[in-house]
Amino acid sequence: MGLVELGKHTSLSAALLSKIERGKLIPTLPTLLRIAMVFSVGLEFFFDSNRNRRLIEVIRKSERKRFPERPGSDASSYFFESLDFKASERKLNSFYAEFVMSSPEKLKPHQHAGIEMLFMIDGVLGVKIGGENYELVSGDAIYFDSSMPHYYLRANEQGDCRALVVTAG
Repeated sequence: MGLVELGKHTSLSAALLSKIERGKLIPTLPTLLRIAMVFSVGLEFFFDSNRNRRLIEVIRKSERKRFPERPGSDASSYFFESLDFKASERKLNSFYAEFVMSSPEKLKPHQHAGIEMLFMIDGVLGVKIGGENYELVSGDAIYFDSSMPHYYLRANEQGDCRALVVTAG
């Protein structure tokens, strides 16, 4: 999860989160609690010296939290769940995404540093990257530079529309 997205879920600024991440600012306990709640971990997570040694983490379906694409907005085109929130020092971020029907005019492109790969589990999904449109069906995958503005638009009205999304960088 990027700092801007984490900021939306914690009501903390990306600049503040960046300072905490780089060790330039020592966060207060209430600030740590807001971050911990997003990732469903206790405050002890931030103080456990053994956590950096964890090379294996199992994230149970029952432990995951579901978040809308845009908290507090009715314009979300998908909901996501982090699949790796317990793993410390991640080299990538993985998400389970469920896409909902939404109006194209309500969608706002987003972008973030790095790369993104999306693998379709079920359904039909329109993906707009820059000025190009792509349609993905179950079993398809797309890999792209996520610094390009992009958004997703569910294309099938019946059944599920789900994907595995991996970001890095």
